[in-house]
Amino acid sequence: MLWLALRCRGGACPEALLWWALQYTPRVARMEEALVLELSASLRLFGGKASLQQRLLSELQGLIGEAQASLAWASHSRAALLLARAAAPGELVESVPGTTVPQLEALPLRVLTSAQPQLGLLTGLGCRRLGDLRRLPRAALVRRVGPALLRELDAAFGQGAEAHDWVQAPEHFDIRCELPQRCDQAQALLQAAQPLLQTACLWLAARHAGAAELQLGWRFDVMRARDLGPGGEVRLAASAPHRRLRSWQRLLAEHLQRLSLPAPVSDLWLRIERTEPLAELSASLLLPDAQQDTEAQRGDGESLDELLARLSVRLGAANVRQARAVSDHRPEHQQQWQAWQAAPQPSPPQPRPEAPAQWPQPSWLLNPPQPLNALGDQPLYQGPLTLLAGPQRIEAGWWDGPPCRRDYYLAHGLRAGLLWIYRERSQGGAAPTWFLHGLFA
Repeated sequence: MLWLALRCRGGACPEALLWWALQYTPRVARMEEALVLELSASLRLFGGKASLQQRLLSELQGLIGEAQASLAWASHSRAALLLARAAAPGELVESVPGTTVPQLEALPLRVLTSAQPQLGLLTGLGCRRLGDLRRLPRAALVRRVGPALLRELDAAFGQGAEAHDWVQAPEHFDIRCELPQRCDQAQALLQAAQPLLQTACLWLAARHAGAAELQLGWRFDVMRARDLGPGGEVRLAASAPHRRLRSWQRLLAEHLQRLSLPAPVSDLWLRIERTEPLAELSASLLLPDAQQDTEAQRGDGESLDELLARLSVRLGAANVRQARAVSDHRPEHQQQWQAWQAAPQPSPPQPRPEAPAQWPQPSWLLNPPQPLNALGDQPLYQGPLTLLAGPQRIEAGWWDGPPCRRDYYLAHGLRAGLLWIYRERSQGGAAPTWFLHGLFA
C-alpha cells in the first residue's frame, strides 16, 4: 500500500480538501488533524507516482498555498502521519522502502499523540526519539504509561492493525460561513464568496457531477435584519451543468455589479439543490501530451453559452434571444425568437414537417411577403417570371388566426434569378394574388 499524509499548518485541514482528495481515490480518511490518502490503486490512472505527486502539489498550491501544508509518503498511514508532523511547512518527505524504520526511529517523541501527556516521564527515562522508546521493555512501559502509546507506535512501524472511517461526499451541498468583518459593498462579496464557490466545485468533482444552478445568499447584520428581513440571495444559472470555478465567478460578478446592499452583511451561504452526472473527457491517443495540455487550456476559456448567460444578466433576459424551431407548415412560423433562458427546461423534440425532395427551401424569407403584379396568370418581378415547379399547397393556421391557403411555386426571372413565390387561394371567386416570399442565395 502507498499512503500520503497531508497536514495543514495551524490546525485541521479544511473541508474543501476532503472533496478535493476524493478526486484521486475513494480511500480518504481524517486521521486526527491530517488527511491520509491510500493511492496505490490510483498510480496507473494518473501516470505514475511522480506525475501524480506533481499534480497534487500544483493543485495544493492553488488551494491552500505551498507553504501551508506538509506531506509525507509511507507504506502505512500512521507512519505517513508521523513523518508529515516532523516535516517543515511546505516540505515533502518520502519514505524509501528499506529505510522506513531508520527514518521513523529518528523522529522526536512529540510526533506521537499518545506520548504528549507522558513527555516528562519519557524524557526522564532517557527517551528522546522513537528508537529510544522501542528499545524499552514493553511490559514495564505498559505499566507506566498504558497500552495506547505502544499501539500507536506499533501501527507506525506496520506491526499493528489500522482501521479507517472513509470520507464520503454528502448527497446535498449547503455551506455557510461568517464573514471576518461586516461587508456593506456588493462587490466585496465576490471575494468573500470565493472559498464557498471553490468548495462547491470541489464537492461536485468528488461526486463526478455538475450543477446548472447555484444559490448564493447572505444575512444582514442582526441589528438591521429586524427592519429589512433576514437577508437576500442571487440565483446563478448556467446553460448546462458544469463545475468550472471561473465560469461561476464571472456569473456572480455580473450579478453583484447590479446589486446594492441596504445593510451590512454578516454571513454568506451557498446551496446546490440539483446535480447531474458529468462524463469525464478521455485523453487522446493520437495527440502528444503537450498538445493535450494545450487543448485542455483552451477548454478553460469562456464558452458561448457562458457568455450568453453573463450577457442575459447584464442586458436583461428579454434582450438576449434565441431561435426555437417550431413544427409548422407555414414557412414564417417554423422559427420563433424567444428570450434566452440561462437554464432552459428540456423539452421533447418535435418532428418538423419534411418538404418533398424536389422543393428546395430558400435561404432568405421576406417579412412580410411582397405583393407582385401579374399579367393575366403570369406573375411579374423585374420582368415576367417563368414557373419552374409547383404548386406545393399549404393549408394551415386556422387554429391561431386567419387560415393560410397558398400554392407555392419555384419561379425564375431573367433579371431576378431564382425565386420562391406563392399564390393566395382566395375564397368567393376573387382573383388570386401573387406574393414573393423567398430568395435563393
